[in-house]
Formats: sequence, C-alpha cells, structure tokens
Amino acid sequence: MFDRSVRDLAAVDTLSLAPFSEPRIEPEIVFGLSAAPSAQMDEAALSSCIDWVALGFEIVQSIFPGWKFSAADTVAANGVHGALLIGPRHPFAPQSAEWQRTLPAFRIDLSCGGRPIDRGHAENVLGGPLSALRHLVGLLANDPFNPPLAAGEIVSTGTLTKAMPVAAGETWTAVPTGIALDEIRLRFV
Repeated sequence: MFDRSVRDLAAVDTLSLAPFSEPRIEPEIVFGLSAAPSAQMDEAALSSCIDWVALGFEIVQSIFPGWKFSAADTVAANGVHGALLIGPRHPFAPQSAEWQRTLPAFRIDLSCGGRPIDRGHAENVLGGPLSALRHLVGLLANDPFNPPLAAGEIVSTGTLTKAMPVAAGETWTAVPTGIALDEIRLRFV
C-alpha cells in the first residue's frame, strides 16, 4: 500500500477503474495500530495495540493477462495492490472483548447491483483477522530486511471472499453479519 492508494471510503463517491489493470474487489478487515505489537503477544495482548477496526475494500490488479502469474511474478510487479478504501472506523479498546469474540466468527456477503456474488467468513483469513495480524507480526519479527509494525500503521488482513472482477457502472456492497461493522458500498466509473 502507498499513501496515495489508501483513502477513506466516505470521501470516495465513485472510483475510476482507468488506472487499474484487470481490477478485482476484495472485502477486508482493516486495523489501525496505536502501538507496536511484538511476536510474543497472544491475540488478547495483540488487541491492546489496535486503535481502530474497519471493513474496507481493496482493489487489486494484475499486469499479467488473465491473472495468470507465479508468486515470484507478483513480487517482481510490486504486488497486486491498487487501492484500499476504508469504511467507518470503530474504536477498538472500548469494546475489545466484543471485537475479540466476533472477529474470528463473522460472515460477509458481497453483492453487485443487489445480486449476491459471494459469501465469505472470518476464518478465510488465516483463521480470522486477529490471527492474520498475529501471523504478520511473527513473520516480520524473523525478517532481516523489513521492519516490524509500528504505531500509526494500517494493516489490511486479507480478502474475506474471492477476489471478484469489477467493471465501470457497477455498484458493489459488502454486508457483514455477526460483527458490529458497517455495510460498505462502492460504485465504479
């Protein structure tokens, strides 16, 4: 992700697909960190490092026709990230116990133009978004080239559904169930 590719969804009326190559949409849980987590933390302790939680859309893209590429290709192409659009942010600490209970177990329905497209579950992301965050913290602790996560950083934990192709004129909606996060919507031009 880059400073120029991360925006609040409330500030984005529509998103032009012109800059993206074979774009797809992914609903994801996004965390804002208030403190640096460490690899020794369990998920409860890790939760104390989270400032806010939100549902967001990541727009991913591929310079490889038909999305046919190897893992090495994605590294060489600087990943598949195109944009991250963050929905309403909810403070984590006041409801930490509730977030810890619901983050591993909610489901999400992804639709386009009111038509159901896919249903995802929290466990699709390494057993849940907190588990995915903990996994990342552990990987970075053993990585000699990349720094650990720090306060102020934003972490998107991975797609909850299949990455679905998008086209201009479409409106996509993600509706979570079993968690106190807002429905999000995005229209493409």
